[in-house]
Amino acid sequence: MSKEIKVALLGIVALAALYIGFNFLKGSNLLSSDRTYFAKYDNVDGLTVGNPVILNGIKVGQVKQMELLPLEHNRVKVSLELQKGVTVGDSTVASLSGSLLGSKTITLFLGKNANTYDGGEELKSYTVASITDAFQAKALPVLGTVDSTLIKVNSFLSKDARISLQATLLNAQGSTEALKNLLIMNQRNINQITTNMAKLTSDLNVTSRKFDRIAANFATLSDSLKSAPVGPAMRKLNATMTEAQTAMTGVNKALTDQKGSLGKLINDTLLYNNLNSTAASSDALLKDLKENPKRYVHFSVFGGGGKDKTKTETTKKPNGEVEVEHKKVETKPAVSTTE
Repeated sequence: MSKEIKVALLGIVALAALYIGFNFLKGSNLLSSDRTYFAKYDNVDGLTVGNPVILNGIKVGQVKQMELLPLEHNRVKVSLELQKGVTVGDSTVASLSGSLLGSKTITLFLGKNANTYDGGEELKSYTVASITDAFQAKALPVLGTVDSTLIKVNSFLSKDARISLQATLLNAQGSTEALKNLLIMNQRNINQITTNMAKLTSDLNVTSRKFDRIAANFATLSDSLKSAPVGPAMRKLNATMTEAQTAMTGVNKALTDQKGSLGKLINDTLLYNNLNSTAASSDALLKDLKENPKRYVHFSVFGGGGKDKTKTETTKKPNGEVEVEHKKVETKPAVSTTE
């Protein structure tokens, strides 16, 4: 055998080994008896050749090939290489799903098959919306709204508005510095206020304990009143009140009865007029006594000498008239005794 033939055979073997090794590194085993099926998807972003095919959490195959179909609105035909022991059919669904990191896998869902596939058939396809897709679907409108809002804010903030806003910020900064300086200057007062608040809190705690003792005393008093014989005392009090009411009724009846002494004393006007007349007569007598004391009082050392004296009586009638009456009083001569 010539050298050229040996070199050619060696080149062919090397190319075959390279092809087999390259496919093996991609996850495809040319010498295996695995079966190939395919499924069509609208978008396979993140799916690559060699990605696993999962059944009940176990890898049962891999993605063998992906092909773009321009005649079918640019759908993607994905070839799936499955192990020979995996049975699929017309109810099998190849679901394309993704992870948080962006990688995609195909998960098989088996059902009751009316027809069983031997290889080369198309499986039903389904695409699960990933978290990234859902976030993009929600975030894109929000980003658009934020962008338009920022554009409006930028257009609103003209040069004068920016200057005014900057001045407002400077004023706010100055107010903050003034407040800080005020707090520093009044730190002693603030400390005193804090001390007073702490003392007030302590006093309130003491007062609270006193109130607790008062409440306990009231509770004890309430228990004592509850256990005290209140019933007999109340019955005695009711009897006493009944007797007092009866007595007051009798007094009231006596006062209102014009036939009795108290009733006549209160209701009879004649007694009032007599008392008034007597008071007037007494008043006139006292005045006359002050003005003419010699009419009523005579002093004689050696006797009256047998002279007649005159007595004056003043009487005030019920109608208001004053009657003055002079009476002559005979006096006997004084009798002197000698030893």
